[in-house]
Amino acid sequence: MDRRTFIGAGIGAGAALAASGIAAPALSQGANARTLRFVPQANLANFDPIWGTQYVVRNAAVLVWDTLYGINDQLVPQRQMVESEETSADGRTWTFRLREGLRFHDNEPVRSSDVVASLTRWMARDPMGLMIRAIQQELVAVDDRTFRWVLSRPFPKMLYALGKNNSPMAFIMPERIARTDPFQQITEHVGSGPCRFVRNEWVPGARAVFQRFEGYVPRQEPASWLAGGKRMLVDRVEWAIMPDPATASSALQNGEVDWWENALTDLVPLLRRNRNIQLDIADPLGNIGAFRLNHLHPPFNDVRARRAILMAMSQEDYMRALVGSDDALWKRLPGFFTPGTPLYNEEGGEVISGPRNLDAARALLRESGYSGQPVTVLAAQDQPITKAQGDVTADLLRRLGMNVDFVATDWGTVGQRRAMKNPPSAGGWNIFFSWHAGADCTNPAAYTAIRANGDGAWFGWPNIPAVEQKVNEWFEAPDLEAEKAAMRGLNRAALENVVYVPTGFFLGYQAWRRNVSGVVKGPIPFAWGVSKS
Repeated sequence: MDRRTFIGAGIGAGAALAASGIAAPALSQGANARTLRFVPQANLANFDPIWGTQYVVRNAAVLVWDTLYGINDQLVPQRQMVESEETSADGRTWTFRLREGLRFHDNEPVRSSDVVASLTRWMARDPMGLMIRAIQQELVAVDDRTFRWVLSRPFPKMLYALGKNNSPMAFIMPERIARTDPFQQITEHVGSGPCRFVRNEWVPGARAVFQRFEGYVPRQEPASWLAGGKRMLVDRVEWAIMPDPATASSALQNGEVDWWENALTDLVPLLRRNRNIQLDIADPLGNIGAFRLNHLHPPFNDVRARRAILMAMSQEDYMRALVGSDDALWKRLPGFFTPGTPLYNEEGGEVISGPRNLDAARALLRESGYSGQPVTVLAAQDQPITKAQGDVTADLLRRLGMNVDFVATDWGTVGQRRAMKNPPSAGGWNIFFSWHAGADCTNPAAYTAIRANGDGAWFGWPNIPAVEQKVNEWFEAPDLEAEKAAMRGLNRAALENVVYVPTGFFLGYQAWRRNVSGVVKGPIPFAWGVSKS
C-alpha cells in the first residue's frame, strides 16, 4: 500500500463525518478561545536555536526570544529591540541603543551585556556571524542600553545579519545563558519575547506550551513578519505534536486543534469539503527540497560521486512524492535560488535540467572509487517532506548500485546525529534530507546551506573555495548587475561541486479553523496577531 492510499484509508469514517460539516463540538471554541492549539511541522525534540538550525526550533524560538532587528515581508530589516543605531563615517564602528522597557521573562531588564554575550555565541555558529567575527575588533557594552561594535573594515549587511529569519537567528538571551558553549545545548529557556516557555509542561513528542508574557512591550508599528508590534491576542499557544497527517487532519476537522502548519497536500481535497476549515498556500516564496551529502567521508568526499547523483536524479520524482499530481505546486529547479526573485538564475543547470543518464552516472560513481561500502541515509519518518525524499533517494541509490544503509528515524534524532562528524560506521552519516524556505534562498546573505567554508559550513561541511569566492564577490558587489554576475557564477560553482542536491521547488499548504483570524503567509507561523472567536 502506498503512502496516499494508506493515509486515505487511515482517515476513516470519523474524518468523513467531519468533512460533511457535521463535526463534534469544537473544543477550541467557547471557554478555550484564549488558547491557540497548533500542530507544528515536527516534534520540538530540543530547544536551543543557536546550537541547531531546524525550522521547528526556530519557529518556537521566535515566540520566546526577541532579536535586535526583524525582517519584514519585503525582506527588509527593521528595528525591533533597538531604538537607534549610528555608523561611523568610515563604516567600521556601529553604536546601538536598546529601546526602553525590555525585560526578560524572569523580570530582569535586558542589558547591553546580555546582547554582547548573545551575539558572541551566535557568531560562533552562523555563517554571517562568522564573517563579522573575522573582522571584529571590539564588541563591548558602553552602558546598560548602549553597545558598540568596531570592525576592521565595513560590513554593509550588518542589519540584515542581525534581523534575518533563517537559523541560527541572532536571538538575545540573558548573559548567564548566552555564556553557554555554542556547541553545547542550553538548559534554561528565558527570553524577552512575546511568550514565555512553560518548561514544566514540555513533553517532547507530545506537546510544548507558550504563555503570553505580560511584561512584553510591543513596538508601535504594525506587525510584518518578524518586524513591528508582536501583539499576542491569545493567552496560550499549545503545540500538539502529531506526526501522523491523518491524525492531524481529523483533529483539525473535529475542532481539537485550531491551526495545522503544513497540511499534507494529499488531504487538501478532503479539508476543502469542510466548511469549518480554511486553506491557503503557507508561503508564496515556497521551499527548496534538499538532500545533504557529507563531504568529509567516502563516497561523497569525491566530487565525482556527488556529480553522479545530479546526473541520475529526477526532480520530478521527488516533487511528485512531495506534492502529488498538482503541477501548480512545484517547479524544476536547475540551481539553488528562489524562482521569481531578482537574483534567480539557472547558470550551469544543464546537469539537472538535461536528460537523465543512469549508465553515465554509474560509470562516474565507479570512477570515484566507490566499491560497495554502505551509504548511511538518515530519513526522518515523522516529517512528510523528509520521508518522501528519503524514499525516492533510497530507490535512486539502489538503481545506481549503491549499498544503502537506510536509517528510518525521527526528525529530532536526525537533528542530533547530523551534527556528528564521525565516520558513518561510528555513528555518523552520509546523507540526510531537509528543505529550505524560499525566503532564506534569495541571496547568499541568509542562505546557510549554500556556504562551502569547511568547518564553518552547514552540516556536510563542504570546503569549496570556488563557491566561497563567488559568495564574497556578491557581498562586495557595488550594484545589482555585479550582484547578478556573482550569483550566476555562484550557481554554477555550487552545481559543479555539488554543495548539496536540490530536489526541486515546491509550495505547501497551511490550514486553520474559520473561528481563527490573523493567519498570514510567510516562512514562519507567526502567532502574534492571531485570535479566536
